Amino acid sequence: MSLYTTPLQFGYFFGLLFAVLLWIRGWQEESLSDKLLGWVLFLLAIDIQDYTFGFSGINFLWEELNGFPRSLNLLFGPAVYFYLKSQVNRQFRLNRAALWHLMPWLVYVLFNLAIFLQGRFFVQAWQASTEYQIVNWIETALLLCSYGFYFKKSLTLYRDYRKWTETQFSDTESVSLIWYRNFLYLMIFTIVFKWTWFLIDVILNLDFYQDWWWNLTTVGIIVYVAITGYRQRQLAQLNFKSPVELPKRGVPDLDTALWKQKLLHLMEDEKPYLESELSLGDLARKLKIAPPLLSQVINTGFEKNFNDFVNAYRVEAFKNCIGSEDLKHLTLLGVALECGFNSKATFNRAFKKHTGQSPSEYGASANHNEQTYHKPDF
Repeated sequence: MSLYTTPLQFGYFFGLLFAVLLWIRGWQEESLSDKLLGWVLFLLAIDIQDYTFGFSGINFLWEELNGFPRSLNLLFGPAVYFYLKSQVNRQFRLNRAALWHLMPWLVYVLFNLAIFLQGRFFVQAWQASTEYQIVNWIETALLLCSYGFYFKKSLTLYRDYRKWTETQFSDTESVSLIWYRNFLYLMIFTIVFKWTWFLIDVILNLDFYQDWWWNLTTVGIIVYVAITGYRQRQLAQLNFKSPVELPKRGVPDLDTALWKQKLLHLMEDEKPYLESELSLGDLARKLKIAPPLLSQVINTGFEKNFNDFVNAYRVEAFKNCIGSEDLKHLTLLGVALECGFNSKATFNRAFKKHTGQSPSEYGASANHNEQTYHKPDF
């Protein structure tokens, strides 16, 4: 055990452990997203495998398996992308078309396997040739293009998904997948760092031990993905599709003014906004209207998305409740939870957006004894 070996061994086995745990949970709960996240962690662990074994003095990967196509990096981009698709859409399934995403890796395996099977001396001669250097650069360029392609697709899908959640959920915190966005940014940083270090290595001819640093960043990503990804809440009702996947449909005629009044009456009489996990589908069922049509009513009639519409009621409920004798024993957050908010972060963000003040600023300046009932100004 040393400064070099311990962190890499920890990250390697930590990643493999959580990969197995995710595969088991995915199998038990029939969750494709858990299975795919397990593969993401497995691929991250394999990425540091050579250095983990090397720093531990285990050299069979370079001796007995020299030239064997053991890199799985070309699978990483598709795994990351398909994980997100399965996480935001519970009906998503891998099909035959997904096999095309494996083709670059299969070509890499077949080409290098054909050389490896020729024997050790043939491999050594091949690695000393100019053609090997050319092929190696082609493989590197292909890998970087794969990362760029799938990370871009993933970030585009993520941004579309975040916009969609604002129209479907009154509390987007639990379905935001911010950790996934952070993970992508960390991966981009690590790849840039790795190749910057590689260029420095080419110029300065660094030794094996000085390549340790970029492996350490991968260990940090493994720990982050394992912990945050494993505890990510799984919502069965998520059914997001990107705009390009949606069929083109005509919008039926809708008496927006009539449905706007019906919605206002429902919000005042039944106060569904007090339900912390209220979704567009839940509200549509109460109003007996199709969710897309209800979204149209809110967007057109109130010029708001669903999230802002519901949270406006919760903010006003909070403002009307902080002067209540029955709730004086509660903190500001306690009152907010009574008014339908589900977390401090969501409450603070919504309150600031609708009032221009933080809750504490409002509470300090308001004369609670003179508060009268208000409803949102639509």
